[in-house]
Amino acid sequence: MWQQVYDPFGNSVLSTIAAAIPVVTLLVLIATGAVRTHLAALIALLVAIIIAIFLFTMPAGLAIRATILGAVIGFFPIGWIVLNVIFMYRLTVATGAFGTLQQAIGGVTSDRRLQLLLIAFAFGAFFEGASGFGTPVAVTAAVLIGLGFSPLAASGLSLIANTAPVAYGALGTPIAGLASVTGLDPYLLGAMVGRQLPFFSVIVPAWLICAFAGWRGMVQIWPAILVCGVSFAVPQFLISNFVNPWIVDIGASLICMACLIGFFGVWQPPELWTSPALRRHDDSAATMPPPPRPAAEPTTAEVWRALTPWIIVCAVLLIWGTGWFKALVNPVFAVNYPVEGLHNVVHKVPPVVAKPA
Repeated sequence: MWQQVYDPFGNSVLSTIAAAIPVVTLLVLIATGAVRTHLAALIALLVAIIIAIFLFTMPAGLAIRATILGAVIGFFPIGWIVLNVIFMYRLTVATGAFGTLQQAIGGVTSDRRLQLLLIAFAFGAFFEGASGFGTPVAVTAAVLIGLGFSPLAASGLSLIANTAPVAYGALGTPIAGLASVTGLDPYLLGAMVGRQLPFFSVIVPAWLICAFAGWRGMVQIWPAILVCGVSFAVPQFLISNFVNPWIVDIGASLICMACLIGFFGVWQPPELWTSPALRRHDDSAATMPPPPRPAAEPTTAEVWRALTPWIIVCAVLLIWGTGWFKALVNPVFAVNYPVEGLHNVVHKVPPVVAKPA
């Protein structure tokens, strides 16, 4: 039995700095482009193992077993979720259904700022809830570029938009992970996060538009920003506190998209914003070819056909997120990984857990 050590230096500041070194290593390597991303992750993992063994006194055997367990969990369920959503996305792209959906969403409004609210924020939040782990940034950036946004604007703004829904991403995987580490009830954790995050969910749409169009461009569409933020934040709070933490992003994003589409039908800004580039210097916009013009607007039947796969996904996720269904299928399909020599060997003590476990 090994008891976890939380303050190896007897100084909370130094111990916190030591614990942060692997994360800082990863971020610095990625930001500087010194090595490829997968190599940066491996280097950061090696640094984490060394620090765990030599600073936090974790036995080497336990550290290696914990690393293997983390890799397995990374492949399943996390990798399994991402793989299936990416497969579905690529399938709809290959069949042309996603192009139809992109055309329909982009056709709701020609104002670039409103398109960002609908696609980067609301539609991206849906993908975050269904898959997470970078998928929404890749998908929404591709949609925005297809609508004529510059590559820099599309990628950078998609990253900004993908901040509000991350806590409940990939069917609540971060909440489930935190619950497994702390031993706390995931419903309680999800509820507490849902009481803090809505404030940021109201702010992020304004930040998104300000980064793209500046303060003046943001103020011009403040009603749309308010509708976007509130229609996402309120369901986020209600679902996380009174339903469950697994379908928060799915439910909030669908409500947000519906509210935005309805609002855009009765309100448009007096001055349309058509520039595809960031308000400051954006070299990526100079060499962009004009987006191809579709031969014809999609019919209602074509739009519904393109929506069908995602409607099915929503239905499955909403059913899967209910307590009775999870209780029914988890004993059969949920996979646990009790690792010999690791399971029930690590002893957690306060303040990480309420009582020793």
